[in-house]
Amino acid sequence: MDFKQLITTMIQTYVQEYQKKPGITSVWGEPLVGFADANHPDIFNLKDIISPQHVMPHEVIENPTIIIAYFLPFTKELADTNKAPGDVSSPEWARTYEETNRMFGELNNYLIAAIQEMGYEAGVSKAATTFDQERLISNWSQRHIARVAGLGTFGLNNMLISSNGCCGRYSTVITNLPIEPDKPLDDNYCLYKSKGICGACIKHCPSGALTVTGYDRQKCFQVCLKNAEIYKDFGSSYSDETGKNANRAGSEVCGKCLVNVPCAFK
Repeated sequence: MDFKQLITTMIQTYVQEYQKKPGITSVWGEPLVGFADANHPDIFNLKDIISPQHVMPHEVIENPTIIIAYFLPFTKELADTNKAPGDVSSPEWARTYEETNRMFGELNNYLIAAIQEMGYEAGVSKAATTFDQERLISNWSQRHIARVAGLGTFGLNNMLISSNGCCGRYSTVITNLPIEPDKPLDDNYCLYKSKGICGACIKHCPSGALTVTGYDRQKCFQVCLKNAEIYKDFGSSYSDETGKNANRAGSEVCGKCLVNVPCAFK
């Protein structure tokens, strides 16, 4: 059985049907799916790159082989709503952010159940939906894992740029399916990193968090908190690092470095 094609089709079909549900206002592009080697050295290196507490695949299920990673592109119409100067995101952006995260939970549960019916194991890291409010990191980095799955490369905006751009969100499922893993990309999709040109994301960052020399998480997070005070009607997708308490009262979003940039959709 071609498990790669099967899983890819399942994800793409689920997203197509999900956006038809009553009450769902978001529209997404076709998901990109990659398969990371659960035992790749770059996965183990996340304890050095992200945090010593970063969860390892074998802590989620026994004898993992693959991490299914997928990118859910936003639409250009949504991106256009968030192009206005300043640090306030559009309400459409905040709502889609929350609807995307909720769909991830449901889609991942669907994948896990389907894989278990095939006779294999699957699971998600609980850290994927928690956030350390002091260090401003998650102990399960969806983007770094998606990079190992060959879905993209990191841009100057600290986002993972896929072949379809960086305007969207990533999610992952760990499994022991017998699948040949994809490899990280050799090329770099970021124009600044590959050719020393562009840097548009720095110009559009309202907080000054992005520079050519690094990324200031605190400056970025202050903008997210400002938006969370504005957008309280769409829920809050993330809990704190204990997994028990909502991070804040609203949607911690910005997205200004993902829109109106050359790498948004390519």
